[in-house]
Amino acid sequence: MKNKAFAVLAAIGCLLFASTAFADQPVEWQRGLQPAATSIMEEIRWFEQYTLWFIVPVTLFVLVLLIIVVVRFRERANPVPSKTSHNTLIEIIWTLGPVLILLALAIPSFQLLTKQLAPTEEPELTIKATGYQWYWGYEYQVGEAPLSFDSLLLQDADRAAAGKEDKAVYPRLLTVDNELVVPVGKHVRLLVTAADVIHAFAMPSFGIKIDAVPGRLNETWFRADREGLFYGQCSELCGKDHAFMPIAIRVVSQEKYDTWLAAAATNLGDANKALMASVDGAAKSVDVAQNAAQ
Repeated sequence: MKNKAFAVLAAIGCLLFASTAFADQPVEWQRGLQPAATSIMEEIRWFEQYTLWFIVPVTLFVLVLLIIVVVRFRERANPVPSKTSHNTLIEIIWTLGPVLILLALAIPSFQLLTKQLAPTEEPELTIKATGYQWYWGYEYQVGEAPLSFDSLLLQDADRAAAGKEDKAVYPRLLTVDNELVVPVGKHVRLLVTAADVIHAFAMPSFGIKIDAVPGRLNETWFRADREGLFYGQCSELCGKDHAFMPIAIRVVSQEKYDTWLAAAATNLGDANKALMASVDGAAKSVDVAQNAAQ
């Protein structure tokens, strides 16, 4: 019994800390925002709920007014229409009311925008993302020999060779051949541009959406609070293959990131496979622990 209990606890622990347990992506019939992986996204989720306290009452209030007008002031009930043309109290209410509501929405909105676009600390890692028709190119500005590579949609025929056959973790139309790899808990500055037409770099779990404009360098930032594999997409209609331009960011520990970065400088493919093996090892241990508990 003790061994079985220990195996169950080990399985639960692996499930909690396995990186592949977190593969943030769209799900069927999803109504809300994706789970937050950054402090900015936490605030975006809060602001969404905050705005509902204004949107819902205003919508219901307008609906009630429409019903009253339709029922009470229809032609049959009022064969002689009212000649009222001015009401000072109503004028004041419908002027001050919207102003106060807009102020209540604007103040936290501007604060959030400032945090998104004007960070107050120095970046610990800078990455340049360039949008192409129809894939992304990444450049790491580290050391004397910057690392650069392209990230393309992974075709189904190449899944086995890449070791990405599990569609629960590597979903169709979102999986790429080379993920953007970053360390957890680090301030990452992201420079975004495009080489041909306007694209947009969007990562829902990070609260990022910024245009990639040819000839212009836009800047944003993020700090991932947890490890995992996160998916986004180009969010600006950029041509016939716009829907096949996914973004994948793999967040790992600093130790795994350093190992990957050193290996990627000479062989990106092998570095990615080694990183996947080290990350997926935690998930595989879950299966071992669960089998031991049975």
